[in-house]
Amino acid sequence: MQNNTAAQGFRHDWTPEEILAIHDRPLLELVAEAARVHASHHVAGKVQKASLLSVKTGGCPEDCAYCPQSAHHRGVDLVKQPLMPVDEVLALAGRARAAGADRFCMGAAWREVRDGAEFDSLIEMVQGVRALGMEACVTLGMLTLDQARRLAEAGLTAYNHNLDTGPDYYPEIISTRTYDDRLRTLRNVRAAGLQMCCGGIIGMGESVRDRAAMLAILASFDPHPESVPINALVPVAGTPLEGRETIDSLAFVRMIATARIVLPSSIVRLSAGRSSLSREAQVLCMVAGANSLFYGDVLLTTPNAAMSDDEALFAALAPIERLETAAA
Repeated sequence: MQNNTAAQGFRHDWTPEEILAIHDRPLLELVAEAARVHASHHVAGKVQKASLLSVKTGGCPEDCAYCPQSAHHRGVDLVKQPLMPVDEVLALAGRARAAGADRFCMGAAWREVRDGAEFDSLIEMVQGVRALGMEACVTLGMLTLDQARRLAEAGLTAYNHNLDTGPDYYPEIISTRTYDDRLRTLRNVRAAGLQMCCGGIIGMGESVRDRAAMLAILASFDPHPESVPINALVPVAGTPLEGRETIDSLAFVRMIATARIVLPSSIVRLSAGRSSLSREAQVLCMVAGANSLFYGDVLLTTPNAAMSDDEALFAALAPIERLETAAA
């Protein structure tokens, strides 16, 4: 089981108001504090590369307003694909590892995990990814405790199940499952001994207090989630949120910094929406505590930063090597 973070002095009783007060500090003061917390619990400058693959695409019965994979959003230009063959998934995992990724995440557009041949194939995928020496993460919708235990036995590193937003705004985004449904799955993940990967999306029309409320719920878990992806909405044509404006990059920085202060030991993942950030804004997010990003041109079905741009980003983060000039 994971270490108890309360024993390490981490808080699990944050209120949304306390978190909101942190979020609203002067920006430079906020980033400086987040950088201090980050350096106390992580190796400064170390950024994990994770690769994300949609192994079953489209046709999801959920009505998540942001998601192009929902069967409810008939105006979305998306080609549905059944569950990919195991060997094809593992071949792509091997390519991701060769490109520098050390975590491979697999997503299937399901409302919930169902026992049977497809779940058995997912178990094989997890085993194969682990055999490659990579961390394995899946996001498959809701799951039972027995299913979580099967995934743990297969070697799964982490299960992703995002809260998306705070509980008050959640019904504005999703009606086909409740907040308690999400929390129940997260409790099953914890009970099976799996790492929890859980975060949310900003820019869906929620208030800043809704964002703070989400972080308060994440912090209430003991231990804190090992992985916290922070996404910015990528508006997709044909979804109810298609008209939303791209969130300001400094709002992204504030959310990253606040998450780092509230969740000191978590890996904070700079996730969807990163393609809209400048290189400098991404670096500022890393200064503020982001220490992982998704590496690859596509995040499930939405665009991500180009791998060539990421290579240039990591080159800029590396030490500058200068040749010594011989004295004349």
